[in-house]
Amino acid sequence: MTKRGDDCGPPAAPIHPTLGRREFLRAAATLAAAGVVLIGPNAWAARALDGDSSRKRLVVVFMRGAVDGLNVVVPCGDSQYYDSRPTIAIPRGGGPDGALNLDGHFGLNPNLAALMPHWTDGTLAFVHASGSPDPSRSHFDAQFYMESGTPGVRATADGWMNRMLAAIPGRHGATEALSLGPIVPRILSGRMPVANLPLGRGAARPMPLDNPRVEDAFDRLYDGGDALSRAYQEGRGARRKLLAELAADMRAADAGAPPPDGFPGDTTRLAHLIARDPSIRIAFMALGGWDTHVNQGANRGQLAQRLKPLGDGLADFARQLGPAYADTVIIVISEFGRTVRENGDAGTDHGHGNVMWLMGGPVRGGRVYADWRGLSPAALYQERDVPVTIDFREPIGRVLSAHLGLDEARIARVFPHRPAPTGHTAGIVTT
Repeated sequence: MTKRGDDCGPPAAPIHPTLGRREFLRAAATLAAAGVVLIGPNAWAARALDGDSSRKRLVVVFMRGAVDGLNVVVPCGDSQYYDSRPTIAIPRGGGPDGALNLDGHFGLNPNLAALMPHWTDGTLAFVHASGSPDPSRSHFDAQFYMESGTPGVRATADGWMNRMLAAIPGRHGATEALSLGPIVPRILSGRMPVANLPLGRGAARPMPLDNPRVEDAFDRLYDGGDALSRAYQEGRGARRKLLAELAADMRAADAGAPPPDGFPGDTTRLAHLIARDPSIRIAFMALGGWDTHVNQGANRGQLAQRLKPLGDGLADFARQLGPAYADTVIIVISEFGRTVRENGDAGTDHGHGNVMWLMGGPVRGGRVYADWRGLSPAALYQERDVPVTIDFREPIGRVLSAHLGLDEARIARVFPHRPAPTGHTAGIVTT
C-alpha cells in the first residue's frame, strides 16, 4: 500500500450542506422532457410470470473506448503519477483546476464537480484498480468479456445483465429492462425480454410497425391464443403504454420543446420513464469517445469535455429520480484502463486496471474501495499499467446480493466461475 498523504487539497463544499443523507434521498424529482420508446426485437418474447412488487433498480453506464481512470479518480498523493504524466496530470488540489479532495490520497477530476454532493452525502463510491482479469488490450474482446461476464471465454452467447434479469424473481415483462441506444447490446442479449430506447433525437423515430396499415396487418396475423401471438400482443401493449406515458410527459414539460441532446438529455428521459413506470428495474446505456491516444488533456481538453456532461448527467439523473434514488444503484464501467505513463502524443495507450463508479441510495459511499499498490514500476502490471486487484464482478456481485436480493446460487448463474471475493469491497452496498 502507498502511504496516504494529504495531497489532494481541501474538500469541495457540498451544494446542500444543511441536508443529511435521509433528507437528500427524499428530495422531489424535477421532471423534464422525454422521448419515444422503441421496443427491441426481444421485447416480443415477453412472458407473464408471478408478480413482484420490488422497486429496486440497477442502471449500468458503459464508457466504450477505455476511459483513463487515473485522470478520473486521481492518485494525487502518489508522486509517481506526476512523474509519469508531465503534461496530462490533474493538478493537486488547492486551485480552481485541481483535483477535488476525496480522502487525502485520491482526488476527483474537477470536471466531475457535480458529483461531489453525492460523495459528501455518502451515496457515491469508487473501486480503483478494478476491471477484467483478462489481459486483452483489444476494445472488441475486452468489451465482449465485460458484457458477457465471462472473461476469457468466447463461447458465452448471452450477457450478464440478461442472465441477471432471469435470476430476479417475479414477472419479467417487456418494460422491465431498458436499453438506451440504437440496438440491444451484448450485455442485455439473451432469452429475457428487453425494451429499446434510442438516444437523442433518434428516440422520436417511429418503427415500421407504427404505420397503422402495418400494425393492423400484424394485429390480425397474431390475434390468436398461441404463445407467439400472446408474446406479440404483450409486446404491443407494452409499447403503447410507454408511448402514452412519454406523450403525457412531453405535453406537460417545456411547452413542446425537444429534449436536450447528449447524455443529460438521455438521463432525463430515463428518469422520466422510471417516475411514470415503476415496473422498470434495469437500464443500460453506453457512451463512446474515451479512447484518448492523442491530446488527451488534463483538467481541460478531450477527456475533460467528455467527463463533464457525464458527471452533469448523472447528477441530473439522481435529482430527477427523487425518492426513487433511494432504491437505485448506478454502476459506471469501462473495458480497461490506460497506461500510467503518457505517450509521445500527449495521450495514453491501452492499459489494464481502471476505476468503477457506484452511485445511489443503497451505496455506502464517501470512500475509494481499493487494494491500491502504488504506481512504482514494480507494482504495475507488466511494468506499465495499473494492475487489476479487484475483479469487476466482485462489486457487481455485492450489488446483486445486497441490493437485488440474489442468493449465491443465482449470482453464480449470472457470473459463472467468478473468483471468490477479496473482501476489499465488503459493505459497499447496503440492503
